[in-house]
This record gives sequence, C-alpha cells and structure tokens, in this order.
Amino acid sequence: MKKVLVLASNLGLWGEELQAPWDAMNKAGFKLTLATQRGITPLPLQLSVDKSFVDPVQQYNVNPAEVVDRILEILKTGEWDNPIKIADANADDYDAMVIVGGPGSPLDLVGNARVHRLLETFYAQGKILGALCYAVGAFVWARKKEDGKSIINGKAIVAHPKEWDFTDDLPYPLYNATPENPGTDLVTPGFAFPLQVIVEDAVGDTGRVIAVPTANRKNPVAHFDFPFVSAQSVESSIAFGDKLVEVLSEK
Repeated sequence: MKKVLVLASNLGLWGEELQAPWDAMNKAGFKLTLATQRGITPLPLQLSVDKSFVDPVQQYNVNPAEVVDRILEILKTGEWDNPIKIADANADDYDAMVIVGGPGSPLDLVGNARVHRLLETFYAQGKILGALCYAVGAFVWARKKEDGKSIINGKAIVAHPKEWDFTDDLPYPLYNATPENPGTDLVTPGFAFPLQVIVEDAVGDTGRVIAVPTANRKNPVAHFDFPFVSAQSVESSIAFGDKLVEVLSEK
C-alpha cells in the first residue's frame, strides 16, 4: 500500500484541488496523511465552494455543482479533520509527497522552509513529488545538495499560466471559518507572486515550462517528469489525481 503525505494550506485552499486528488488516491487504495502548517483542518476558500463563481480572468464557471457537493460532504464528515503539523512529518514514513494549491498556498506552503526541507529529503530518496497550481512554486525553493540548484532544474514542469494571473484585490475568506480556524484577513493585489516566471528561472535552460492558457476541463494539463507530477490549476485537478495514481501504481 502506497503511503502519501498530502500538504494543504490553512490560509486559502481551493476545494477541488485537494478533493480531486484526495478522492482519486483514496479510491486507488493509498494510505493518505494530511498535513497543514498549523495542524488544523484545511478549509476551502468561500469562492471555491460557490457554484455560481465565474473566474474573472478565464470567464467561465469553475465550480461544478457535483464537485462543490462532494467538498461539502467531506467537510461534514470530518474527513480532513485532525491533520498532522508539517513540522511533525517524516519523509521516511511515506512513498510520496503531494502539495495542493489554492491562493493560500503561497502564503503558508510555497515559501515554507519546512516544506522545502521535506521536498529535498523526498527528492534525495528518489520518491515521487506532486504539486498542483500555485503549490508548484514550492519546488522552486527546494535545492539539490550537489549543485545548489532547484530540484526542478532541467525538468519539464507545469505552471499556472501568466495569462491567468490578475491584479485585483484578493481576499481569503474561508468557508466555515471559526475562531480556532480563522484563516487570514490579508488582502493581496492578485496572487502573491507570478508563478510561471519563477518556475521558468528554476528549470533553467535545459528544462521546460508547460503553461497552457487555453486549458479547460476537457483539455487539462498534467505532466510527469520523474520524480515530479505537476498540473496547471483547478481545471486539471482530476487529471492531477489520475496522473498521481498512474505513476504511483507503476512505481
């Protein structure tokens, strides 16, 4: 049985970006351990469970009703409750590590030194590493011991397209927030950083960035270049889960 460590944000999860790979890996029989920075339930952004929400950049409804219903079911049953703290995760206990996205992931995952050290250890052990949407940025800051370059240097990695970035104010209100699990009242001018640009720098001249602004649910973008499984954004969440299952089932 494959054991997978799954990291999610406490400050703004996009619901489907955890739900889709979570359900796919559970169905495949993998043993999943959820981890967050604070060791509390990763709550979805309110926008990610709004069935009427239309992405202002892509101009289409990104939250199918059946996806929202499944996310709410998971929250009601407590399936994501009681995650471990990222600080308590030990790479030796798992076969793979997966980081899921959402606008909050740049705030408490992507720049998190504990996440970088975990990535470096998993990488050194030759284990599968997955990241979706803005969580791909965490790969940039994890470094190889032999040359100090990013672990994705020379690799083909998917990145959220720069054409999809926006500059409007972005708040982070969470669905079912509580005093114990409040999220943040931070408002940022669009996403915290432009992902595609930093991934391009990290893969270097011998690598390749895959960023497809025409992607959609019928044409998702997920790619495997050992040991990395990367995928573009919410429209590719299902493809990301399927690719993780495929890769881990063969390994």
